[in-house]
Amino acid sequence: MRVAFFSTKKYDQDFFEKINSDNKHQLTFFETALNVHTASLAQDFEAVCVFVNDDLNKKNLEKLADFGIKLIALRCAGFNNVDLAAAAENNITIVRVPAYSPQAVAEHAVALMLTLNRKTHKAYNRVRENNFSLEKLTGFNIYGKTVGVIGTGIIGICFAKIMLGFGCKVLAYDIKPADELKDLGVNYVAIDELLQESDIISLHCPLNEQTHHLMNTDAFNKMKKGAMLINTGQVP
Repeated sequence: MRVAFFSTKKYDQDFFEKINSDNKHQLTFFETALNVHTASLAQDFEAVCVFVNDDLNKKNLEKLADFGIKLIALRCAGFNNVDLAAAAENNITIVRVPAYSPQAVAEHAVALMLTLNRKTHKAYNRVRENNFSLEKLTGFNIYGKTVGVIGTGIIGICFAKIMLGFGCKVLAYDIKPADELKDLGVNYVAIDELLQESDIISLHCPLNEQTHHLMNTDAFNKMKKGAMLINTGQVP
């Protein structure tokens, strides 16, 4: 199959060429994103492989269909940048990544939380300049804090378990509570209660019609003063 890759970095090319070592497919890599100005690059291909910032709106999908594209493969789990109805109308099949490494994303969320709390990124720069002042670098103990987890899919479950290991009280909100977390002592509460009670809130939701602008002015006004918000999901 002749495949055009958009929004690629060198590591994308290295990885895909490695798994295509038998040259079963003809791969062409473009650094540019797919949009109304670059869609013509997909001519003479059978499929395109895209990433999160590629624009797959109705107009672009119609162009791709005219070029004979039958398959669009997303190098991501989210598909909010794809007009699914237009894809169906143009007989284009959409496939996506079913799931990332849940532990990796959960651990990254914890790394962001610790960095924000202990300000290690700022401390690193100070030490390089022989400045060992702790002014405005002090944080707080994560132990004993209340952590709110919005979205308890596979990644949210991993994150909640890590927070339990830190000795935190964990609150959760999801339209489908996970029995696994309930058994571990995680309390599912209404989202307003979670916002009001949590010292740290971590988002693990997909971006869709239900979660769009979930964190709005009203939500921020309900949060504790000085509460921390970590977003490794796709909620703006």
